[in-house]
Amino acid sequence: MWGSSRHALQRAKPPLVIALHCSGGSPRQWRRLRDRLTEDTHTFVAPGLYGAIDGAIWSGARAFRLVDETEPILGMIDAHDGPVHLVGHSYGGAVALRAAADRRDRIASLSLFEPSAFHMLPRMGGSAQDAFVEIVTLADDVRDGLVSGGYQAAAERFVDYWNGAGAWAGQRQDVQSELARYVPKAYLDFNALINETTTLDSYRSFAFPVLLMRGSEGPEPTRLIARRLAELAPEGRYIELQGAGHMGPLTHGDAVADLIARNVAQGERMRPPHQTAA
Repeated sequence: MWGSSRHALQRAKPPLVIALHCSGGSPRQWRRLRDRLTEDTHTFVAPGLYGAIDGAIWSGARAFRLVDETEPILGMIDAHDGPVHLVGHSYGGAVALRAAADRRDRIASLSLFEPSAFHMLPRMGGSAQDAFVEIVTLADDVRDGLVSGGYQAAAERFVDYWNGAGAWAGQRQDVQSELARYVPKAYLDFNALINETTTLDSYRSFAFPVLLMRGSEGPEPTRLIARRLAELAPEGRYIELQGAGHMGPLTHGDAVADLIARNVAQGERMRPPHQTAA
């Protein structure tokens, strides 16, 4: 007969928060959120995705897929003995969404700002078809710049689409150089997002709070995606930040961080404490 200590419950580890940045961005975009989640109550991780300044370089061994980006994230989830909260913006939002679908039983909350889950658009019907064409056209323009060697022109098209006309011209030269360097990975991101295979029904089984945020000035494709995800998730909630664009986590960082922190708290209230046998 096992002694009673065999079944004693260990003290749960602090919840893990994984925050994923946008395409062409860096983990630094989440510093305001980090400030709201103290080390005493949460373990906060903001990894650099492939191609970012703080991230690894894609090997090129095969065609890049979204699952390749999520693999290290799943490793973090599997290694943590406790609840996990996922946060993501744009491309990082799509990565977080895929990770949540693959580990739905481990997720305590999901907070996304304009996730670029472009694979959803052809399956949504109506105006989403035009939005999908808009994204494919953008991706094709970036690809054409790569093929011709016009990396700066491709980066300008990419930046101005997500930030508004003239945004590229307003960037410092060193920032422009870094964004032009990122363009080859940006096209891999587009390709992976458009060809992602997760079904819409997968999101109906999310049994945790799902917060979808978007800026009132953001582009139509991500608006449609955010609203549809909020409808699909049983605990989905949709919030529009007035005056914000696609880069809301940067331009409206305090408001976005506050919303995410509240969603994390909601997830912890809904989820029973994670317990393990000693």
